[in-house]
Amino acid sequence: MAAAATLRGTGSYVPEQVITNRDLERIVDTSDEWIVSHTGMRERRIAGPEQATSDLATVAAQRALADADLTPADIDFVICTTITPDMAFPATACIVQANLGIKAPAFDLTNGCTGFIYGLTVADSFVRAGAYRNVLVISADCLTRITNWTDRSTCVLFGDAAGAAVVSPCEAGYGVLAHELGSLGELGDLLLIPAGGSRVRLTPRLLEQNMETMSMNGPELYKVAVRMVPELAERVVVQAGLQMSDVDLVVMHQANQRIMDAAARRLDLPNGRVYSIIEKYGNSSASTVPLALDLAYHEGRIKSGDHVLLLGFGAGFTLGGAVIRWTK
Repeated sequence: MAAAATLRGTGSYVPEQVITNRDLERIVDTSDEWIVSHTGMRERRIAGPEQATSDLATVAAQRALADADLTPADIDFVICTTITPDMAFPATACIVQANLGIKAPAFDLTNGCTGFIYGLTVADSFVRAGAYRNVLVISADCLTRITNWTDRSTCVLFGDAAGAAVVSPCEAGYGVLAHELGSLGELGDLLLIPAGGSRVRLTPRLLEQNMETMSMNGPELYKVAVRMVPELAERVVVQAGLQMSDVDLVVMHQANQRIMDAAARRLDLPNGRVYSIIEKYGNSSASTVPLALDLAYHEGRIKSGDHVLLLGFGAGFTLGGAVIRWTK
């Protein structure tokens, strides 16, 4: 059994094509001013017509492997968290596994925007138990493929991206110090795709009504997130044996700048303690946390020994938090 598990390497990828708020003004009845004031977003990335979720995930995974100084032969398990798989089956993790030439078990997790923290928790458990040594966790989504471009309340939010991390053993007192997951299935109707599964089959009529795209109750999600995410954050920090003042950086799901600002106020965090990339990349579901984490690390915002708090929330309704003592 390993004493602890850490993020040995991180990587991320965003497509080249940018959609700005000005571009969205030409699609729906909105404005740059409204989008910025309500979400904090100015632009987001969109996958090219030839790109699928596995393509984004593969690049992010390759970069995480390089950062960890490992090869595909070193990986013992692959976890991919996505709500936009290449297809219903096989798992996108298996497609990425084949792309990279990895000879190891692989599966997908479907937990929406909380996916990376769910995947990290599973990987941490695998490594600590001694079942696997190097677990590759990837979060990737092409949310623009399931966006209703006629709905001005949601189409301004979403983008495409991928982030990845290699979880490996480390010495005690470092790496993942604590984590907590939560699910509130009774709130599942706040964010969902109404049709296309076994409950409601797609028909030409439903396609005309955009029922294969995301439907979101934004005001209610906001209320739940600003109340429950800070509560979870406080609990997981205590579980790690720390106080909130010990946290050097908070990397939170990038759903809305107002949610992040509200959480920072409730947690009494100083300006700049909650890392934000939402202005440039929007909401790319589970990939926002590993993408932001990777960018923060390479920008020098995180150094060895720092305490990093990860927070996620999303469809399900799911919640997740983890505290990491950085080892890179």
